Amino acid sequence: MATSSENSGAKRRPGLPRMGRELYFVLLLLGLFAVGIIGLALAGGWQESWEQVMRLSLWQLGALLALSLVNYLFRGLRWHLFARRLGLTLSARANMRHFLGGFAMTVTPGRVGELVRMRWISREAGWPFTRSAPLVLVDRASDLAAMGVILAVALSLSAMGISGALGVAALALASAVIATRPALLSALVTWLYRLTGRLPRLFARIRGAARSLRVFSTLPVIAGSTALGLAGWVAEGYAFHLLLLWMGADIGFFSAVAIFVFSTLAGGLTGAPGGVGGAEAAMIALLGLHGIPLEVSVPATAVIRVTTLWFAIGIGLLVFPIAERASLKAKA
Repeated sequence: MATSSENSGAKRRPGLPRMGRELYFVLLLLGLFAVGIIGLALAGGWQESWEQVMRLSLWQLGALLALSLVNYLFRGLRWHLFARRLGLTLSARANMRHFLGGFAMTVTPGRVGELVRMRWISREAGWPFTRSAPLVLVDRASDLAAMGVILAVALSLSAMGISGALGVAALALASAVIATRPALLSALVTWLYRLTGRLPRLFARIRGAARSLRVFSTLPVIAGSTALGLAGWVAEGYAFHLLLLWMGADIGFFSAVAIFVFSTLAGGLTGAPGGVGGAEAAMIALLGLHGIPLEVSVPATAVIRVTTLWFAIGIGLLVFPIAERASLKAKA
């Protein structure tokens, strides 16, 4: 039987057991990712694939990581902009800590990372989840809008066509518009409630969160957030272009960006955590349509996913305990 001191110790550390369980899931998914990539490399020629990876120097890998870091920092700054616009008075350092720490849960089911960010805000600012929910919603919508615009522009300027890509871009933009327009989102929520006739409190809270989105509809906020999102995602698309160039598979900047963004969006549409599996399959298939053999497309896909998705998760795992301790200290 647990003692009172043990019980109180458990209360002082909420979330840590969950972090342990979620970490196991992250490691499991990383293992599956590695097995899948190794299997494809064996099919395309393991020796040739490994030689492609070894062609990359440390400074080139550092450049890829730096471009990914640009993406995270710009999007973190956008998170801070949204937070201040919503009325959250936490410092830029705290908001950046929340944003980066949430990356630790990127590949967990149900996007737990966003719930963790809301929990930290609740502890440090005393805000209920319903009050911080618009921040999460507008952040995701801004990513969809930026990626939709980039994909549409890249396709129009590239020499390649991707079947269904314009539809994906249109879907991303439409979702972003609905998510950032209070009237449209409220109407959609009302329609869903009438369709189901269930969970009236939940739908009422979602409608309340939708009304809070009005503060993000001003021109300066839209322009600033869009610029930050575009700059961040273009940085990672440029990293993919550089990687292909260094591997001797130059397909052009706009084609590389189109493949990277489309694969990222397509992976998300599969519903798999972090798009793992779907994004890699789409990227390898599209590179193959561009005439890139497996011995190049597989290592290129592996490297870009490690230096983007898995790099973000690594940063999140480093920042997570710092954010957890800071939030518990603020709550005490």
